[in-house]
Amino acid sequence: MSLEQNIMAEMKDAMKSKNEAVLRSLRAIKAEIIKAKTEPGANGQISEDTELKMLQKMVKQRKDSLEIYQQQNRADLAQKEVEEIAVIEKFLPKQLSEAELKEALAKIITEVGAASPADMGKVMGAATKQLAGKADGKAISAAVKELLSK
Repeated sequence: MSLEQNIMAEMKDAMKSKNEAVLRSLRAIKAEIIKAKTEPGANGQISEDTELKMLQKMVKQRKDSLEIYQQQNRADLAQKEVEEIAVIEKFLPKQLSEAELKEALAKIITEVGAASPADMGKVMGAATKQLAGKADGKAISAAVKELLSK
């Protein structure tokens, strides 16, 4: 079942249970899907890769907003962001734990032959491709810096 079909089924359930937080999140995802389908060259179709990137972008936007709301002591708005992040993450692949991430990055570092922090670009290029959807870019970057500075 495609992401769009999943979203529609979940929306029906959310409407029946009158769960506003879930419904709001699902509507946001649906709006992004429609926007992606209507972009020039999309021909009304979006690939799984595009769906994944779209969902990751949505989570990142909400995490950034959450951080701002927490700094400004806006618990009401922060709570909405937390609810939306939880719903969107249900449609993303399972994220790697910190230990799993470091293990995967150690393999990538040996594959590309990186030895110092100067080789971070090489590692990041390979890591973002291999770990797409499984780890956040900030987490990858931080772990790569830590591993290369040893």
